[in-house]
Amino acid sequence: MRRIPAMIRIPAAGILMAAALAILLPVCFTLLGSLMSPGEIEYYFGPVYEGTAEEAVRLHLLPDRLSLESWYQVLLRRPDYLIKFWNSLLLCTAIVLGQLTVSCMGGFAFAKYRFPHKEILYYILIILMLMPVQVTLVPNYIVLDWLGLLDRWACLVLPVALAPFGTFLMTQVFKSVPDELLDAARLDGASTRQQLVRIMIPAAQSGVVSLALLAFIDAWNMVEQPVTFLRDASRYPLSVFLASVNSENFPLSFVCGVLALLPVLLLFLFFQKELVQGIEFSGLK
Repeated sequence: MRRIPAMIRIPAAGILMAAALAILLPVCFTLLGSLMSPGEIEYYFGPVYEGTAEEAVRLHLLPDRLSLESWYQVLLRRPDYLIKFWNSLLLCTAIVLGQLTVSCMGGFAFAKYRFPHKEILYYILIILMLMPVQVTLVPNYIVLDWLGLLDRWACLVLPVALAPFGTFLMTQVFKSVPDELLDAARLDGASTRQQLVRIMIPAAQSGVVSLALLAFIDAWNMVEQPVTFLRDASRYPLSVFLASVNSENFPLSFVCGVLALLPVLLLFLFFQKELVQGIEFSGLK
């Protein structure tokens, strides 16, 4: 392998380190802010969220005194914030399970079976995948209203579970699985369900984990769908609820921000290898 010259390697490393610090700064700011007392937050950042600042507020990173008052408020005194967290976690889990079920079955069919108009349906799937979420909000709203599912969690689970990206990704992943494995399973009398569950999914485990992580992150950060499909604000997930925390109780927003960051961060740390392998396995760039 050709060695990169030092005159290129050192500046490149410096640029990458600067970019990493810029990315980590908001995370560190949120984490350290959660360890400040409410009085300290109001003193340094009060003019910002009250809209009374006449000049730029200086950046205050390190707490003057470590305090767990905000954590105590969120975890014990104000359980409504913690309830939002667990409700959002359950909602995202349901979305991930639904999308994995639909995507694995659809990807298996597109990758390993022949049926009429397969290519046309696959191109339609790609076109739907390229459409932004905002374009599909009105049609989804009309259909969900006709089904009587508005203002229920089902109105958030169904559209995301049927998202075309998952089927597209699993199609690419399952195409990489050798056909000889399925031929051997058919000779042994395996049904279609057994071929999918016992052969395809274990052989493409990294791709399935990648889809689960991407689906969870997308569901965890969704904002437009809850605001559009839910009429009762008390049903909003944590991603939408964070905006009201900033306006109602700004000192607690740092703790709620840490809570919103934890699931995604832990999933990425524990399944980083599977995520990279799944994307490589699918052949996506």
